[in-house]
Amino acid sequence: QVQLLESGGGLVQPGGSLRLSCAASGIAFSIAHMGWYRQAPGKQRELVARITAGGTTDYVDFVKGRFTISRDNPKRTVWLQMNSLKPEDTAVYYCNARYSGVSLWGVGTLVTVSS
Repeated sequence: QVQLLESGGGLVQPGGSLRLSCAASGIAFSIAHMGWYRQAPGKQRELVARITAGGTTDYVDFVKGRFTISRDNPKRTVWLQMNSLKPEDTAVYYCNARYSGVSLWGVGTLVTVSS
């Protein structure tokens, strides 16, 4: 079965941390470029961070220094470590895989940053 399954979302206080996981199945994970996106209520989905098949990472400015993306090819998993969370980080976070002209999305995991 081809799927991306995110986990690790939840409610956290400002300044706290969460680690999101995305487990891939049924895809050529080792050659896939992976990314984390988010969509806040009333806003468009936006890129947060991405990691190439070769392990090169890229972050948008508003998460630089706070979020870290990583992957483990044998485990077919990509993570997003989120530190120093802010209320404006509240969103549904989606995992994305791109390979051989295919773009695959997970169903998302909700992150709520609130006191």
